[in-house]
Amino acid sequence: MNSEDKSTRKNSAVKPNHRKKTSTKTGWFRKSFNPFRIATLRGLGILLPPLLTIMLFAWAWNTIERAILLPVESLSETALAYAIEDIRTESMIELETTGLENVQERFKSDPKGKLYTSLDGTLLIEFNNQWLPLDVFELVSANPGTANLSTAHDYYKRYVQLRYLKRHLVIPAFLAIFLGVMYIVGKLLAAALGRFFWHQFESLINRLPIIRNVYSSVKQVTDFAFSETDVQFTRVVAVEYPRRGIWSIGFVTGESMLDIRNAAGEPVLSVLMPTSPMPATGFTISVPKSETVDLDITIDQAIQYCVSCGVVVPDHQTAKTAIEGEFQKKNKNPIQPVSGTKVPRYAGPSTFARLPELRDVESCDVAIVGVPFDAGTSYRPGARFGPQSIRQASRQLRTKPTALTSE
Repeated sequence: MNSEDKSTRKNSAVKPNHRKKTSTKTGWFRKSFNPFRIATLRGLGILLPPLLTIMLFAWAWNTIERAILLPVESLSETALAYAIEDIRTESMIELETTGLENVQERFKSDPKGKLYTSLDGTLLIEFNNQWLPLDVFELVSANPGTANLSTAHDYYKRYVQLRYLKRHLVIPAFLAIFLGVMYIVGKLLAAALGRFFWHQFESLINRLPIIRNVYSSVKQVTDFAFSETDVQFTRVVAVEYPRRGIWSIGFVTGESMLDIRNAAGEPVLSVLMPTSPMPATGFTISVPKSETVDLDITIDQAIQYCVSCGVVVPDHQTAKTAIEGEFQKKNKNPIQPVSGTKVPRYAGPSTFARLPELRDVESCDVAIVGVPFDAGTSYRPGARFGPQSIRQASRQLRTKPTALTSE
């Protein structure tokens, strides 16, 4: 064997040991990382539902605020500003001071600007060749915000926002007005005249080529969500669907159509077969009542089961809970020693702890039997008396405090 063969064999013998060390390190890393991964996923599963709920409500509120609240608030600011503003131009000031004596006394200089006292006693300040009340100017100058204050009218809009349209007052007022408008619209549409105009509006929408497709889809969703005749899930059933041997959970929505019942020759149920993890979608099937199995779970528990893809199972439907329930039912009244207040401890049958004999009970899990056996002894028998001695000593065993109080 030459030197090259020796080196090749040596290298081939070293490589498996190297792989073994690498796999050992990888397995140790995975084993150490596994608890961290499990704890992280568990924390994510706990925190993700409330975070997604908060994000969903925040998105809905931001959409309503941008689309409805802010435009209504801006329109209200403009309307109130025009209603209460007291803006005077240079020509109005000249007209007011014409023919007055000591006109210059009504004007005075101030670090804030040029001031003027009007005939009605209002103190005005000049801003971009316009005069506005000093109290409005001071309040807005102290709290300019992000508004563009280029004109006196802008000052009044900001003044209205600071004085009258505060956010903690605007939001409740907006909600009250919004609900009131919805109530009035609902009442109008319930009347014959309101329905007539609404049908005319819908017929106009349905003539538009692209808009009618979007409108019809949105209308179907809103009609389903806000319909007065709500879809009621009466109970939860199990159905062999989509084929025999495979069981699926379904929601009974009512009885099926008359023609289907007549063809089947028996009662037929309309069952919604939800999909996971979105139980709001699924298939509606008609199933003979005899082929459904009623489940002892609520609608909410069934929805949780579908959303979790079968991970969240009601407690009373798990095998462990069923076994524990059967055990608790069986041991609801456990067999205990007779109380010494009823039968003296020296009296009664000579059983272990004065427990009843096997023939006096329906069933038992544990039976204590004495075996008087001493065939292995020589000259000095005595082991045969051991069980009797144990039974006599066990007469001092007492019942639990709960059993004493129940007696």
